Amino acid sequence: MSLSIRILLGLAFGLGMGVYISIVESTWLLNLTQWIEPIGTLWVNAIRMTVIPLLMSLLVTSIAGQKNAQIAAKLGGKILLVLLVMIVLSSGLTFIFAPQLLSLFSIGDQVSKELLSSTSVTNNAQANLPAFSEWFVALIPTNPIAAAANNSILPLLIFMSLFSAALLKVDNTNRAVVVNFFEAIKKAMFILIDWIMLVAPFGVFALVLSLSAKLGFEALTALGSFMLIACGLIVAVTLLLYPLASIVGRLPLKEFIKFCAPVQVIGFSTRSSLASLPATIDAAEKLGISTKISGVVLPIAVTLFKFASPIARTVGTYFIADLYGIELTVIQMLVIAIAIGLLSFYSPGIPSGGLLIMSPIYHTLGLPIAGIGLLIAVDLIIDMFITASNVTANITVAALVSRHDR
Repeated sequence: MSLSIRILLGLAFGLGMGVYISIVESTWLLNLTQWIEPIGTLWVNAIRMTVIPLLMSLLVTSIAGQKNAQIAAKLGGKILLVLLVMIVLSSGLTFIFAPQLLSLFSIGDQVSKELLSSTSVTNNAQANLPAFSEWFVALIPTNPIAAAANNSILPLLIFMSLFSAALLKVDNTNRAVVVNFFEAIKKAMFILIDWIMLVAPFGVFALVLSLSAKLGFEALTALGSFMLIACGLIVAVTLLLYPLASIVGRLPLKEFIKFCAPVQVIGFSTRSSLASLPATIDAAEKLGISTKISGVVLPIAVTLFKFASPIARTVGTYFIADLYGIELTVIQMLVIAIAIGLLSFYSPGIPSGGLLIMSPIYHTLGLPIAGIGLLIAVDLIIDMFITASNVTANITVAALVSRHDR
């Protein structure tokens, strides 16, 4: 039985057993999930511990291994162009279809009052989000080692990229010493990742068991329409990536589906593109994408690229406006879609990190910031779909950038 099937079985079994536990409401079964939950956390931690050394080694071997700096610079420009075009694609489709889909559902006054009363939860999102000027200044780390220790991926990525570019100016003998050192680290990380992936079915099972046991079948009817539209649009736009990767990216469609599946499951269960990075790199390699290219493309994509985040956040903003009885003009809806799309590059790469960018947009457009608390309440499920879509888009970007090299 392939690893993909075993991971999918772990996901299905965990979901099914969790829903059963929520129905029977057995105390000892609920206690059992609390004992099993740490297994999933341990598995995610095992994945995360490989990310920093893997990212550093991939960047050095990919950039410093290039023949000259012009090749590396050309590749970086191509990556950024592809990322921007794909963000425009996801934001544009959301702007076109989301308002029409939301208009099919009406929210009763009584339901609105009950929901709005729950938005007094807490809105620490704005407090946790640094000012743009602070974020921009922090892009250049004063201490790269501290950046690695604090999981500040983007500053570390910038330092390692500059460090790797500087190595291109060093003589071949000394550069080879550094490149070979990081090449050995990269190979060791791939072996470690293979070991971690062997227990992936158990890790996925433990993660979704606890989650589904807590949620069960409970869902607020008024929020169901929003979740359905957001997740439906994410799935629909994600499906467009398959012909894009196959036709434009020149990847065999069956192999793309096959090797993306386990990465999507990991992304779905962990809600973290960063935690999915090792599996994403492995899938890209199996699809014939050179690690010299994927080693540059995928770390950049994981750090900057949030393909599906603008879809969910834009739909959520339209929904909150409708909930509060605020009629948005076409221009305002377009501004919301553009702003969320561009600011998705600023969004932290953590579960529900995209919601941290919403406060400035709401404040600027006069939307009730308290509505963000309502979105946080249901973001758990939506963020699963976002991450599964994001990791698929990351592999697609690697395919598009490498199409001429294959």
